Amino acid sequence: MPHIEDFLTTAEEQEIVAAIRNAELETSGEIRVHIEQQCDIDVYERALDIFYILKMDNTKQQNGVLIYVAVDNKAFVIFGDQGINNKVDGDFWNSTRDKIALQFKSGNFKQGIIDGIEEAGNVLSKHFPWRHGDRDELDNTISKG
Repeated sequence: MPHIEDFLTTAEEQEIVAAIRNAELETSGEIRVHIEQQCDIDVYERALDIFYILKMDNTKQQNGVLIYVAVDNKAFVIFGDQGINNKVDGDFWNSTRDKIALQFKSGNFKQGIIDGIEEAGNVLSKHFPWRHGDRDELDNTISKG
């Protein structure tokens, strides 16, 4: 697998950040992407750790979504906070995961992440629509570990 610095180009990272900003225009929800070279524990547990490290559990409506990617493990997790889980149907996470996986299998990592962001943004906008006074609570940049 590529080294973390080579996983996405600078231009691809900028496209992902733009996709996050665009998705968040219609929702109070927050979307973050975190990429690591390798995960030495269960990837779900690591995604949960990162969720808390990035303070994604501090959103006002508990509506943060993390897309976590472990490059060497060829694994990713999409993790949503309690406020989202209380509102979306159980298939939401599976359909979002499947959209990402479809692109990842073809080596289209940027597009997979963008597809996941767009899917999350669409669902968040239905359950957590943007309202006057909402503010961007979390950084939109890609974090790396």
